[in-house]
Amino acid sequence: MNMALFDRLSTVQADLLVAFVPSEGDFSESTAWLDANANGQIAQLRESGVFKGGVAQTLLLPGVSQEFAQAVLLVGIGKDATLSDMQARKVVAAIAAQIKGLPFASVAVANAGLAIKRRSESDTLALVAQWLNEGFYNFLGFKKDDAEKTTKVTSLLLEGTDEAALAIGTATAKGSAFARQLGNLPGNVCTPSYLASKAQQLGEEYSIGVELLDESKMDELGMHCLLSVGHGSDQPSYLIVMNYRGGEEGDAPHVLLGKGITFDTGGISLKPGPKMDEMKYDMCGAASVFGTMKAICELKPKLNFTAVIAAAENMPSGRATKPGDIVKTMSGQTVEILNTDAEGRLVLCDALTYIERFKPKSVVDIATLTGACVVALGSVNSGMYANNDDLASELKTASQVSADKLWQMPLDEEYQQQLDSNFADIANIGGPEAGSVTAACFLSRFTGSYPWAHLDIAGTAWAGGATKGASGRPVALLTRYLLSKEA
Repeated sequence: MNMALFDRLSTVQADLLVAFVPSEGDFSESTAWLDANANGQIAQLRESGVFKGGVAQTLLLPGVSQEFAQAVLLVGIGKDATLSDMQARKVVAAIAAQIKGLPFASVAVANAGLAIKRRSESDTLALVAQWLNEGFYNFLGFKKDDAEKTTKVTSLLLEGTDEAALAIGTATAKGSAFARQLGNLPGNVCTPSYLASKAQQLGEEYSIGVELLDESKMDELGMHCLLSVGHGSDQPSYLIVMNYRGGEEGDAPHVLLGKGITFDTGGISLKPGPKMDEMKYDMCGAASVFGTMKAICELKPKLNFTAVIAAAENMPSGRATKPGDIVKTMSGQTVEILNTDAEGRLVLCDALTYIERFKPKSVVDIATLTGACVVALGSVNSGMYANNDDLASELKTASQVSADKLWQMPLDEEYQQQLDSNFADIANIGGPEAGSVTAACFLSRFTGSYPWAHLDIAGTAWAGGATKGASGRPVALLTRYLLSKEA
């Protein structure tokens, strides 16, 4: 879909015009112009109560004036001068939902009438562009009627002048869609090998460096903890490395590491059957890293960025790792695997050690790591842990700018004792108390040589039930974080 900007609605020709209408007070300049050209019909509808302008209320007016559009879509923004992030997202989602079902090829949105609390016009424009594009997303490829679900819109115009903001919003949406598509794929399609092939495709599309470490190479490096997770599977494990180099040659990169468990049965510590199908989403950390790489490649910032994916499938079999097994990590530390369903930290710990060779400026790992984080924070905030205050602050700022929420969790030394083992250097679980915290404590033991943060996205990476599907989070947060590091 082509996205572009326009200065004012009176200069635009489009099949559909979208205008924001407050429930009281003056119209924006564009909405006022539209009302004048519709013989005051918009004002009359509001005064009569037919269209009250409530937040996210919509009304389609066909044939208002064939001179400038086939139809007009009115969208309510309520009585307040500015909306919260949540209200604004609802408004934009309502627009996308309406447009998806209409037969129009070109749409112009007079978004200058929309203001979001504590956000500049540029940041508002970026979010509107992002959220609109995300609203058009459909998971395609597996139903007979997929062709009918694709939007007819080929041209989308937004009111504004900031091309950089539009580019950020558009690129972020592309990255989010890529992450969602990977996350929504079934486990029989999206395997570790499939993720490896996707990395190679990105490499070819954007001319970035890609390296694939197979099981033989990982064995040579001593990555036995990562390899232990895939022992029970017929699918080979991979460590995938992608290198974007837009900064100075030789400058140390910022690194994102994604957990890529393409399906998680729990292994020998088998999960309950209900909702196990959702364990195809256990690679959403990896998906978000893929999505962020795509967004960064689209935007071409001046920085060096390395993406690492620890990819494996966790299955039960006669070859599978057993509870009580002891495995040696690449760092030399030994791990007693008390529960094979705590596998994410096992693949990440070896990857965190591997990353040391890059002498990174920062490392952020992203993982659907613990159900405990879902209990603590639900589906609103991702959980953040960090060994560096500056990095934590930068991620918080990126979260605020991107409206992709996180909440900092504790990483106190006292929690480490829950990981004590009678037989190895460390146990892979710390008991029922503070499960998300002790998982982060486990990872922290492999991050002593660089600034590190861990994002537990188990509650935010996907939704279940009637709205089941990958969310694309935290691509927006990660993209904004990396853009803030541009030289």
